[in-house]
Amino acid sequence: MVVSGGCEDRRMGVIYGYFAAADDDDAVRAVVRDDDEPTATGYDGFDVNAADPTTDLLPAEVILTGRSAETIQADPRHGHLLAVVDEGELLCLTLTDALRDALAVADRGSLAGVAQEWAVSDVFPAPPDPDGLAEFLNRVADLASRAVERGHRLYCWICV
Repeated sequence: MVVSGGCEDRRMGVIYGYFAAADDDDAVRAVVRDDDEPTATGYDGFDVNAADPTTDLLPAEVILTGRSAETIQADPRHGHLLAVVDEGELLCLTLTDALRDALAVADRGSLAGVAQEWAVSDVFPAPPDPDGLAEFLNRVADLASRAVERGHRLYCWICV
């Protein structure tokens, strides 16, 4: 789906919004707004300035799920493009159910160790702060827990 809409604040560079929605159609409605509300208003989620779901998050998903990178990349929900707004300035992608489920049950104390391992993966140009990655993982794990409770799935909108 390609439509016209837009990102609310382009001054911040690339913004990633992780959110939960009932299904793919609901996720598209979060991004392709028919009102004047900002992207994903009314949806459970949060925004970050990093953590691309298809590249940056891949090593963390490997660690959390025990699935190989190849298996994850072959999963039809890994970064499946649901919507494109304003010629690619705003995208909506799916996250895998395996990642959602692994995060939902993850021991929050173990996420610091996952972050340490993720920080030294080869997806980052320079090793990031593991504490920042752990904070991100805890936020997305909390989101995943709420999504599982509601029978929802996880998504990411990207504003470039």
